[in-house]
Amino acid sequence: MVKVSRFVVQLHDATTLHFDLRIQVGEVLRSWAVPKGPSLDPAVRRLAVPVDDHSLAAGDFEGVHEGQARGSGAVIIWDEGTAEVISDQQDHMSVTLHGRKLSGRFALTRTGERRWILVKARDDYAQPGSDIVAVSPRSVRSGKTWQELRTEQAQHREP
Repeated sequence: MVKVSRFVVQLHDATTLHFDLRIQVGEVLRSWAVPKGPSLDPAVRRLAVPVDDHSLAAGDFEGVHEGQARGSGAVIIWDEGTAEVISDQQDHMSVTLHGRKLSGRFALTRTGERRWILVKARDDYAQPGSDIVAVSPRSVRSGKTWQELRTEQAQHREP
């Protein structure tokens, strides 16, 4: 049974720069931190570390988190769109994404207690040898990079 929901990928400059992949399942966003970001190359396997589920509203945040013990820093919405959850099992999730940067089938597979792997399926949207993260670093909402967003926010704070 295919469930249509949404997904968002946020690029987050926290303790380390990383991507947060969030897929709606019911009333929450299941979330993984993907240090190097997603890939459209089926030969590339990306580490995906599961993190706490997030509220649906968290998937709309673009701005700068400040003053929090962790999770501070600039956040851009790197990609977003609809997600068709094809399979959602304890150790494996298959989805078809329809975003502005990411399209086609992707799989998340648990390989350890706090370790999953994100892989692009070989389909019509696969781009062997591509690096979508380097080619397309800007927010799909504001058109800004995380650095531009951070600088802009800092300028607004100055007297």
